[in-house]
Amino acid sequence: MTPTGLLAAAHLLRAKKDLFTGLPDTEFDAAVSHWAQSVAGDLPGLCPPELSSQLAALVNRQDLDFSELSCPPPVEWDFTFIDLFAGIGGFRLAFQAAGGRCTFSSEWDRFAQKTYFRNFGEVPFGDIRALDKQAIPHHDILCGGFPCQPFSLAGVSKKQSLGRCHGFADKTQGTLFFEIKEILRLKRPRAFMLENVKNLLSHDCGRTFEVIRNALEKQLGYVINWKIVDGAHWVPQHRERIFIVGVDPQQVEVKKEEIIIPEGPEEGYAAPLLCDIILPKVEGCTLGPGTWSTLERHKKHHAECGNGFGYSLHHLPLDEDAITRTISARYHKDGAEILIAQPEARPRRLTVEEAMQLQGYDPRRYIFPVSRTQAYRQIGNSVVVPAVTACARALTRLLREKGVL
Repeated sequence: MTPTGLLAAAHLLRAKKDLFTGLPDTEFDAAVSHWAQSVAGDLPGLCPPELSSQLAALVNRQDLDFSELSCPPPVEWDFTFIDLFAGIGGFRLAFQAAGGRCTFSSEWDRFAQKTYFRNFGEVPFGDIRALDKQAIPHHDILCGGFPCQPFSLAGVSKKQSLGRCHGFADKTQGTLFFEIKEILRLKRPRAFMLENVKNLLSHDCGRTFEVIRNALEKQLGYVINWKIVDGAHWVPQHRERIFIVGVDPQQVEVKKEEIIIPEGPEEGYAAPLLCDIILPKVEGCTLGPGTWSTLERHKKHHAECGNGFGYSLHHLPLDEDAITRTISARYHKDGAEILIAQPEARPRRLTVEEAMQLQGYDPRRYIFPVSRTQAYRQIGNSVVVPAVTACARALTRLLREKGVL
């Protein structure tokens, strides 16, 4: 039985037996799909015992067929990890490539959940604040790209213009770091990797990062290291992010300088070129006349003010060393940060397949079962997968050398 078939059968079973009518569909799907992939074969607290027994009577977990998935769970692994604020699974791809198996995922956006399930066969649980954190399965490594809008330059500027709070004063997103802190306190994994915008380091004159550093180092006792990493070393996109990596000295004898965060790829990595990603001719992505005239007007205004703000336009043929600006979650609106010039026509946006390659996703494998608008949002919110993979491999190499994996 496939993961999709199991979900359909489980919903039919629930309807017939009137099971768990109070459990929302998405959380039901999360419980069923996590049960299907659980390492221990049981998920007390996340998948109610009655549901587990009904699922076990319905299908043998060993008979589940994951072959339809583009990113199936590994058959062999030597460590486990959890995927918090999972988005579309960039961290999961990275840590699976490093030899791990995911035991839990959480993502509140229902469209991202749909994409995640299509590729990994698992529906992430929703709002991490509403979950019983004690019920989260044991794991060796915690991964999380916690929401960056409260700390990003664009996010802070927008919130200030609207008179709204930002950083930790943002009650909806800024406090989500403390959900990570609580999970680290309760589950005490050997290590963790966190990711955020580089502005996290300087936000509120450095006080925001000091709160995070103090929580991780002094309150929780982890040995941590951090670095601003530019994804442009792995893909043709300028994307600076802060990587924070921590190791528990109670379980691993480690010094800060031993925690390596790669600034570039290892020898032998073949970085893709923008000229090989961008197609010479594309249909359906040309900007509308209103959108293009608005972008031109804004760029002219900024030029008159003496700054270089405005759209970024790439002309074909592209140089081999060409890189793009950072693609964002708003790319679907006007494509301003990365436009491709077209002869005798208005510029165009990237296709979804082009955009995903700027984040290191393989369009031959990874599938977006959502609208183009949602796909652009999900890509812009994701991570540069090969950059995270390099860090994942460095971290797991350290843990293996220390003999704890």
